Amino acid sequence: MAARRTTPMAGDLFGEDAPPPNFDAAMSASARSAPNQPLADRLRPNRLEDVVGQGHLLGPDGSLTRMLERGSLASLILWGGPGVGKTTIARLLAQAAGLKFVQLSAVFSGVADLKKAFENARRQAEAGGGTLLFVDEIHRFNRAQQDGFLPVVEDGTIVLVGATTENPSFALNSALLSRCQVMVLNRLDDSAMEALLVRAEEETGRPLPLTEEGRATLRAMADGDGRYLLNMVEQLLSLKTEQPLDAQALARLLAKRAVLYDRDREEHYNLISALHKSLRGSDPDAALYWFARMLEGGEDPRYLARRLTRFAAEDVGMADPHALPLAIAAWETYERLGSPEGELALAQLVVHLATAPKSNAVYKAYGAVRRAAKATGSLMPPAHILNAPTRLMQDIGYGKGYEYDHDAEEGFSGQNYFPDGMKRQTFYNPTGRGYEREVRHRLETWARLRDRRQS
Repeated sequence: MAARRTTPMAGDLFGEDAPPPNFDAAMSASARSAPNQPLADRLRPNRLEDVVGQGHLLGPDGSLTRMLERGSLASLILWGGPGVGKTTIARLLAQAAGLKFVQLSAVFSGVADLKKAFENARRQAEAGGGTLLFVDEIHRFNRAQQDGFLPVVEDGTIVLVGATTENPSFALNSALLSRCQVMVLNRLDDSAMEALLVRAEEETGRPLPLTEEGRATLRAMADGDGRYLLNMVEQLLSLKTEQPLDAQALARLLAKRAVLYDRDREEHYNLISALHKSLRGSDPDAALYWFARMLEGGEDPRYLARRLTRFAAEDVGMADPHALPLAIAAWETYERLGSPEGELALAQLVVHLATAPKSNAVYKAYGAVRRAAKATGSLMPPAHILNAPTRLMQDIGYGKGYEYDHDAEEGFSGQNYFPDGMKRQTFYNPTGRGYEREVRHRLETWARLRDRRQS
């Protein structure tokens, strides 16, 4: 009888010859350090506690640590950016829980692959074992494919661990989400990235040819992606340099990681929210930063111009009446100049809006008055403010008793302009900020005159 294979051949990922769950951990040091093996693979942790940057999940009090201690590993959705350890964590969870690890990619797999994986998991369960099915890019599966996981998750045939870079609230259907716990993986911070650099130097036996400034720049260039960082380390170690590289030399040699930004995905909404709230919080520096982040990510400047114009009306309002025409002017300037010159006009608008006094009084008044308009239906205006172009209309009282405000003392008649069947209401309450201080003073003066003349 031929010897049983111990490594998977093409096409038998789900077959009897799939590697055991602790296959990664059992690999010899020499195999893991093969010369042609990428550094990121050679440094893949063998233990959950060696995973960097995810202490909230894997530390002594981490969510996943407590779950393993209880012996009750639930189906999970691992949500995080590229290179933060999703695949590694899934493999090590299977090893720690004594489950067979099976991996699928939603990019390359279909219904047939799912059915085969489920059937193999059922046979594994009948033999007394369990299966952790790891699905990378699980958000790429359509609704019907996602629904296919429900019965096998519910009956315990598999422990599902899905990995996604997209917000599960938008990318996954509610039925699947209700059966899984969402674990948010952090973007790798500076200390986690430095830990990876130290491990890389220990693994290769060579110090990185970088100054301290260059080392910090390298960490920043990876933008929280550990895999990308280690790929850049490999490029660095292949260079022949006589002097350590500083930040400028490093930038010339290596490409910075592309900014994570999709104009129709969650990052778009996160950044526009950050811009809007920085403007509302009167922080021009933060607002400029988020504005630039969106532009660097490829956002259409016209979208930003529209949102800034909305902010001028909604959040600045009457506190600075010049904000709205300035927003339109900046938008028109961009349309005439294009990029990149026209973007400076939008940057000027960002600073103006951030430093302007703020008032949402008109925004609130508009919402309140719309509700009142719906509630009061079709009440007619009072007769004295209706025009009377015909004799009949004059005879039935249209225009009778109207007082021409320009002829009244102080240019204010104080007449009632609400419908006769509607009690006077106050919808607009100006703040005491910016130009609205003056508006508020005027309204208070007119209110006193109105009360005096109607008493």
